[in-house]
This record gives sequence, C-alpha cells and structure tokens, in this order.
Amino acid sequence: MNMLYLLKKEATVNKTLIEKILTARVYDVAKETPLDFAKLLSKRCNNQIYLKREDLQAVFSFKLRGAFNRMFQLSDEAKSRGVIAASAGNHAQGVAMSGMKMGVATSIVMPKITPEIKVKGVESWGGKAILYGDNFDEAYAHALTLAEKHNLTFLHPFDDLDVIAGQGTIGMELLRQHPDPIDIIFVAVGGGGLISGIASYIKYLSPSTKIIGIEHEEAASMTESFKQNKRVTLDQIGFFADGAAVKQVGENTLKIALKVVDEMITVSTDETCAAIKDVFEETRTLLEPAGALATAGMKKYTSEHKIENQQLISICSGANISFDRLRHVAERAELGEKREALLAVTIPEKPGSFQEFCKAISNRVITEFNYRYSDKHNAQVFAGVKLSKGNEEKQQLLSELKAKQYSVEDLSNNEVAKVHLRFMVGGHAPVAEDEVLYRFIFPERPGALLHFLISIGGKWNISLFHYRNHGSDFGRVLVGIQVPTQERDDFSVFLDKLGYEYNNETNNPAYQRFLR
Repeated sequence: MNMLYLLKKEATVNKTLIEKILTARVYDVAKETPLDFAKLLSKRCNNQIYLKREDLQAVFSFKLRGAFNRMFQLSDEAKSRGVIAASAGNHAQGVAMSGMKMGVATSIVMPKITPEIKVKGVESWGGKAILYGDNFDEAYAHALTLAEKHNLTFLHPFDDLDVIAGQGTIGMELLRQHPDPIDIIFVAVGGGGLISGIASYIKYLSPSTKIIGIEHEEAASMTESFKQNKRVTLDQIGFFADGAAVKQVGENTLKIALKVVDEMITVSTDETCAAIKDVFEETRTLLEPAGALATAGMKKYTSEHKIENQQLISICSGANISFDRLRHVAERAELGEKREALLAVTIPEKPGSFQEFCKAISNRVITEFNYRYSDKHNAQVFAGVKLSKGNEEKQQLLSELKAKQYSVEDLSNNEVAKVHLRFMVGGHAPVAEDEVLYRFIFPERPGALLHFLISIGGKWNISLFHYRNHGSDFGRVLVGIQVPTQERDDFSVFLDKLGYEYNNETNNPAYQRFLR
C-alpha cells in the first residue's frame, strides 16, 4: 500500500471520535475480551486467524460498550427522566444492564420477531421490554413516539458518536493484544456503529490494516449505500441475522465508514450457518447469526481473493442465539461448507435401479434419499450426498452421473429444495389442475400461521401446503393454489394486497420434478 493512500486514510479519520474512544467509559460493565488464536480455521484457510471474543461480555454482545458509554455521558436530569431505546435485542440488553448499574429506569422497544432469549435478557437486567412492529425500523419509530410522549431520553443503538466511541474501544484492545501488524480485520455491519468505531481507531494508528465489513445478503444496507455513495433505504430485508438487520444505516456511521472502511461484502444464510459451526468447533461457543457474519465473510473473502499467510482478525460480535434456531443452523451448515450436495436424479423405474444408483455414487455417503412412485417408466429421486472436497467433488460427481446417462440436476442452491422439499412427503398430483406454486415469508409470532391461512384460503383452493417451524423469527410456507388461467391477474392483485413477501416458484425445477 503506497504512502499516498496511507496519508489519505489518516487525514480522513475523525479526530474528535478518536478522542472520544480514548476517553470512553466502558469498563465499569464491560471487560477486555480475549483475542483467541483459531488454530483449526487457520490451518484450513492457510492464514493466521484470531477471533475477538465479544460474545464473552456479560450480555453476550459488544453492544454493552456503546450503551454504557452513552448513558454515562447523560446529564443527571436526562437520567432522571428515564431512558428508552430501540433495538433488535443486543443493544437492548446493554442499555438494561447499564441502567441497572447506574440506577436509571430503562425501556426498550424491540420488534415482535425478537428472539425470546434477548427479551428475557432485557428483563433479567431490570429493563422494560416493549414488543412492537415487525422489524427494527418500526420499533425505532415507536420508541421515538414514546420518548416524546413520556419525556424519556432516547439512546440510539448505533448512530451516536458516544455509542460509536464505546464500540471503538475494541480497536484499542486489538492493537494492544496483537502488537504485530494486522493485515485485515473483518467486522459485521448492521447499523454501522461497530465498524465505524473499530475502523476509525485502527486506521488512525495502523492505516495499512484493511477493514472489511460484512452484511447478510438479505440486509445489505451499508453495501448498497457504499455503491451509491449515499444512505439507501432497502425496500425489504431478511431477518435471519436479526441482530444486524436494518433497512437503513446511520447518517453518522455511513459518513465515517466511507472514509475508513476499505470494502463491503455480503454472505448467504448457508455461509453464515457454516461459520457458526466453525466457531463452535473452535471454541465450543454458539454465535448468533449476526455474531458469525464476520467469520463467514473472512472465509469467503480469503477464498475468493486467494489470500494466504496473513494476520487476520474476525470480530465475534454476539452469542444471543435461541436454542430452537440451532436445528436450522445445523441443517444449513453442511451446505454452507459445501460438504453436502442436493441432487434431483431420474432413474429407471425397475428392480435394482436404486442399487445401481448407489454404485454410481461410488463410496460417497448418501445423507438422504427421497422417492415416490409416479409412473412405470421413470422414478424421480431426491438425494443428499456428503462431500469431502467441496464444490470440486460435486462437479466431479455430476459429471460421473451424466456419463452414466442419468438425468441429474443440482439443487444445492435451490431454496425450495433446501427449506421445503427435503422435508416433505407426497408426490405428483395430476388431478390438481391449474396449480401454481408460491413461497411466502411472514413474521413468526403467535397466531401468524392462522392469520396467513385465513388470509389466503378464501377464493382459491389450496392444493399443496408445507410449513415447518425453524425456531426462527419468520415463517416460511410453500403453497400450491389452483388458479384458473383467466383468474391469474386477479390473483396477482390479491397477492400484492396480502402484504406478505412472496416468490412465484411454479417453474422451479424441484417442483416440476417432484410435486407437479
């Protein structure tokens, strides 16, 4: 990296923020978390990888730092009025614990989809949990309304310099704990407070260190803002990584991040689940999805850019994961690691075909095999196959099967196949005339499925229905509906008015092969 770039980076660091980081008050409640060497990940990725263990804070998240520092800066009059905040869950616990430490009454508005473990965490620290809205932005707006109505002091979860400074103390610790040059630091991004604080301090003292921000691909507000060089509000977001799911990043955080963050990348649900498993194997700790984004991004970035023999740090930012979500994480981790392939294969409908297919798979382990008789000529098989060499082995397997004249389709990246088909029973339904297939996502809360059924089950007949509770904060439903061709326009209008996120999957190959 040339000197011109170094000077540019140093010149654009917010000096006021550096002073705030140096004088931040966080250690009344927070602790200096360890920087652990990840020997398994290091060997696999051929780099020296370290994990900054913010999951070990008292509230299992870094958010405690910024929340306490901001609350500590309040005047006595502001504290006496009581504090209110909006949060997807981790800032909420930081505010509640800080309030208990300082004797300040705290109320926190959280989306209704907030995992129960985070709600209970707030209440355990003496905070009042108010569940409102289907996402962070709706909870945020309601918190502002309550603040004005009841004359409460509002604490922003990320777009406040004192909050950013509190998170920036992690950067101070990193340079103390790793005195040798650091090549890249990977940081999860939600509203941008964490990366703004860490990057500002690191770039001030070590401008050659690269800072990479990571978002989930379904909530990439900072990534889009970087592309357009302005704050972007996303139309909709996914909530798998609920702790980092915001439609719009902060005004201050974007302004800072544009000057000190080198690059933004996104990761998928499967890649995030694989990273949760990686950190568990390394530390025996289970990170929440948002807490594992940095590790997922680190693996993806080093693989795509062929990075080797460098000093890398991943911020493990939180571990507030609900136990029920572990099932979904475990199911998707193998796919995220490219350790499993999902295949649709046509085999002859005759005795011995399954045996021949197993021989074609060779000595690979079949993780699942689903089949239902449909006609006397061909059988459609849905098979899961364990892989030891990732994508390279999958491509080899596909080539081997095709060479043996099997009709085969790779469904490893097919959402309908991964979420629904592999758990369904049934088969083709030729009597279901005029059937169309749709995939819906709706907020998971008491009564949500019943409301969905009441909303959709009126005029048109439901011919296929699959719902599976994933222990997540949103429900996923696959629905087949018989809609005559002349009524398709009316049906499209109905769907738009329904208010749920949906995708037309009628032409999905998984559906055409196994369920049509």
